[in-house]
Parts: sequence; C-alpha cells; structure tokens
Amino acid sequence: MVDIQNDVRATGSGVRISDNETLLRSSLKLRHMRMVVALEDHGQISAAAQVMNISQPAASRMISEIEDILGVQICERLPRGIRLTPYGAALARRGRAILLEMQQVDREISDLKSGKGGSVAMGAVTAPAIELAVPAIRKIRERYPRIEISVQIETSAVLARELLASRHDFIIARVPDDLDPRLFESRIIGIEKACLIVRRGHPLAGSGTIALERLAEFDWVFQPGGSLLRQTVQGIFMSRNVRMPDRILNTSSLLLTLVMVAQSDAIAPIAIDVAKFVNSKSGLAGAIEILPIAFDINVQPYSLISVRGRTLSPTAQLLHDHILREIA
Repeated sequence: MVDIQNDVRATGSGVRISDNETLLRSSLKLRHMRMVVALEDHGQISAAAQVMNISQPAASRMISEIEDILGVQICERLPRGIRLTPYGAALARRGRAILLEMQQVDREISDLKSGKGGSVAMGAVTAPAIELAVPAIRKIRERYPRIEISVQIETSAVLARELLASRHDFIIARVPDDLDPRLFESRIIGIEKACLIVRRGHPLAGSGTIALERLAEFDWVFQPGGSLLRQTVQGIFMSRNVRMPDRILNTSSLLLTLVMVAQSDAIAPIAIDVAKFVNSKSGLAGAIEILPIAFDINVQPYSLISVRGRTLSPTAQLLHDHILREIA
C-alpha cells in the first residue's frame, strides 16, 4: 500500500495524522478514496455522487466522515462546485495510486481465473506508436496471444493526464510544460522528425525544393494549438519572418488529416515515419507525396514515461521492455 501519512499534515492542535499514528489503522476505506478522487476529477459533489452511485446527501456525509477521520478539511465549497484543499489534493493523489494498484490486482486475478494471460493499457504519440509500439506488440502477441493490449493515440498533453489519472500503465510521449516533471519516470528514446505531405498531382509536387513563402499560399492541416509539432512548424515560420498560412484546419486526427490532404491542395506536417508507412506497400500504399523542403522539422524528443513510484504490472512491464528492445 502507498503510505499516505507523509502527505497529510496539519499544524493545528489535535491533528496528529503524521505523528505516531497511521491511516492504515484508521477507519479510512477504499470508498473514501474513490470519493476524493471523484471530487478531484469532477469538482462537484453531485457529479462525484453520481460516479459513486449514491445520493448527494450520502456523498456529503461521506465527505464529513473523511474529514472527521483526518481531522482536516478536504474541500472548500464554492458558488459552483468545490475545490480540494491541499490535504484533499494529497489524499486524492495517493488515493488514485492505491485505487490503481487495486485495479491491477483485480485485473490480474480476473486474468488468472479466465486464462486470458493479462492486460496492459498504453498511450503513444503517432510516430513512436508506428515505429516502436506496433513491432513490440506484434512480437508479444506471437508469444502471448491471450494478452489484451489497449493503445490510445493522442497528443502528449492528453496522454500525460490520462497517465496521471491511472488510465494508462505507461505512455510514449513528452511531459507537457504545464505538468511537474517530478511526477514522472521518463527516459528519452527517440527524436521525431517530421515532413510536409501533399496529394499526388499537387501543384507543388515535382517542382524542386520549395521556399517557405510559397508554402504559405496554400491551405494547411495542423494539429491543435499547443501541440509540439505545430509549435515547431510555427517556430520555423517565425524564425524566417514568413507569415503563417491564413487558411488552417485544426485536427488531432491523423485519418482526417490524410483525407483532407488527399482530397484538396492542403499541406500537412506529419512524422516522417508515418508518411513513409502511409506510402509503403507494406503499409497503406497511400497516394501522398513528401515535399522537398530546404529546412528540417525536428520535434522535441519523445520518452517512455510512467508515473514515479507506481509499479507496473508484469504484463505492462513485458510490453515496456519489448518497446525498449525496439530502439535502434
């Protein structure tokens, strides 16, 4: 179990949670942990009650129980919803880890009973998903066909928060600037190189190396604002004093990006590994072309990331190790 006492402290008289007592000997229960986590996730007692499948008055009583046990206030009532106090936030953080451990125990026991062999959930940005995760998954499924593997492809900002919310065992992404890097165990495993793609027969295709000013005349398909690939391309425009394109479609969907490129004169930046896969015979044999450009698009390195202090299940560790073996 995760020790909660070091994170829950108070200076007022009568509060001795971290002195010679431990919460393990208190009447704090897993349902209390679930309630605090639900409060942090939703910010409203009514929403937390719905998640817990209890009435709002029962949820309020449960909050009072938790505060009586801890001897501190865990949340503040606001005009619209609630906000966790530092004590509540500490309990939610540790409680989330405890609940994840219990979920993993439940999952492993269920897997043993059903003979499925285990399950793992991971997230990845697109390029390393194709380059590293897919080959690792293919090798694991050859040896362990009953392992259930779930993969979410998203931006780093989304994946990091999903990881902290215990929806993934680990991710291949980047730690967003607005999150504390001390929350994570992170190992750099690759640098993402990007390119610009257009449809076959595009007006710029086959015209030699293309100046940035010419590229700005066309429609573009970008990842949403804040994504590292978009920031990298925007930085290239700014460093060369070239105005950004006026006509931009924002989407995090690779499928929609490819459709827009295939059916218009739009330009899109995507990872080189993805572009090569789309065009390869062993991939999708897609009808796109990579534009020759006079500059490199090098995105910030991506890492293999897990939550600091959180132990991977044996199945998750297996996939984690196979991905590391795929690194050239």
